[in-house]
Amino acid sequence: MIEDRLLIRRFNAGDMDALRRIYEKYKPAMLSVAGALLNDPAAIEDVLHDVFVKFASQAGRFRLKGSLKGYLAICVANRSRNVNRSRVQMTEAGSEVSADREPLQAASDAEKRRVVSLALAQLPHEQRQAVILHVVSSLRFREIARQTGESINTIQSRYRYGLAKLQYLLNGEVDA
Repeated sequence: MIEDRLLIRRFNAGDMDALRRIYEKYKPAMLSVAGALLNDPAAIEDVLHDVFVKFASQAGRFRLKGSLKGYLAICVANRSRNVNRSRVQMTEAGSEVSADREPLQAASDAEKRRVVSLALAQLPHEQRQAVILHVVSSLRFREIARQTGESINTIQSRYRYGLAKLQYLLNGEVDA
């Protein structure tokens, strides 16, 4: 958190190395958020690019109220929602077989991800967002509430209902 505050201060002073550091630090987490909300690798990269371009345009005037990770995760989730909203059909991402895994295991893992992704897509956006931000981004409910402007009870309820619906949708479909 202190590192983020220092990076923001440097970023606002025009230090592009600070922007690069922020990007490198949070890229993996933001890719996870976008990946959980989108089924298209190109769209995932586009969302990340769009969020960081918009973030970069705020240099010199960006004010951080919560955590930087929470702010960026909310931006990625909102942009992903907009991408999903504008699509007529969802496209499914192909899975690459990793050289260090057996092809059968890679195919099984890809199928599990596909089933979970399809189940997540069936959740109402608010529930999906609460689940993704809490599970994938490891954001606390308080942070999600602060960033979205919702009450913590609302976020916790959305999370609980989202998990219940996922459990119902995935009942017996995905083994750990």
